[in-house]
Amino acid sequence: MVMAKKASIGAGRIVAALLLPGLLTGCGESNTYVPPPPPKVTVSSPVQKTITRYLQATGNAAAVNSANLVARVPGFLETIDYKDGDFVKKGTVLFTIERETYELKYKQAQAAEQSARATQIQTQAEYDRQADLVPRGAASKSALDNALANRDSAQANYLQAQINTKLAAINFDYSSVTAPFDGIVTARTVSIGEYVGATSTPTVLATIVQLDPIYVNFSVDEQVVIRIRADMRKRGIGPQDLRKIEVRVGLQSEDGYPHVGTLDYAAPNIDPSTGTLAVRAILENDKRALLPGYFVRVQVPLGEQADALLVPNTALGADQSGRYLLVVGKDNIVEQRKVEIGPLEDALRVIEKGISPTDKVIVNGLLRAIPGQKVDPQTATAAEASGSRAN
Repeated sequence: MVMAKKASIGAGRIVAALLLPGLLTGCGESNTYVPPPPPKVTVSSPVQKTITRYLQATGNAAAVNSANLVARVPGFLETIDYKDGDFVKKGTVLFTIERETYELKYKQAQAAEQSARATQIQTQAEYDRQADLVPRGAASKSALDNALANRDSAQANYLQAQINTKLAAINFDYSSVTAPFDGIVTARTVSIGEYVGATSTPTVLATIVQLDPIYVNFSVDEQVVIRIRADMRKRGIGPQDLRKIEVRVGLQSEDGYPHVGTLDYAAPNIDPSTGTLAVRAILENDKRALLPGYFVRVQVPLGEQADALLVPNTALGADQSGRYLLVVGKDNIVEQRKVEIGPLEDALRVIEKGISPTDKVIVNGLLRAIPGQKVDPQTATAAEASGSRAN
């Protein structure tokens, strides 16, 4: 029994001795660190192309003309000759105020003028007669003086009668309130039979607003103004050519800028309180798509820029210091580049500063790219990359 037990122990030691090198070897391999391969990212060089620079701003639409229709003569309102909200043409009668009364006053003034005219003719003839008789001794000098006084008085009365007739004609014309221009008339504020125009403050009967054409007012930052003026000098465009500059406008609910007009006015000075220049455009508005008071988006072309650099907009990141791009540099090490961005061209963003045409910008796999770490860059075109999301 003792011999058998010793033989068993000896066999176990032999097996252990044979297995031990393999076990040690296996443990050594499991503790060796094998680094993972660099993450794959998609890179692309910036697109170079000629772009049109645009000024983009927010503005508001305003009526070219808007006027209160007031009673300019006192009296009872006789007729209201339109429906609230009607579009009317210039000269359309909208209200009448005791028109017959003012017509009779006008005719009365005309009659007084004719009477004064007759008296003026008579006194002129009498003066001429006395002036002919006095040199021949057939009339006294006092008679000539009386004739002269009567003639001058008659002439003054005739002039006053002419003025009275003109005033009566004006008041007769004011008894009909007409549209001063084409436009939409608001709801009336008075009723037929109401006495209007009696106070020192004119009675507002309604308001008329012109909708076609229409203004769009907006402001331009001082730095942009400096750049625009420099570009205008370069292109030989003077202030007199402002009306040739196209302006595009879009409502907040519209895509793009479907409404087209031209610049109409630019203020002669920068507002020191805001640092901006007031600018105005004028647009045709025959379909009345724009209403006074609307907030609108404004786009003004500023000229072309050759060889602008563009990258997919999804490649841009942001932190507290601003916008940045991740670029693959030497030895495929990721670099974070601070950039200045420009306008958006479809899905591509113009980069003003921070990259060169030969840089390899990471456009896909941004979450796997860590500044200072190595990556495995896969090349794609910017157009291909802009069609997929950067992740």
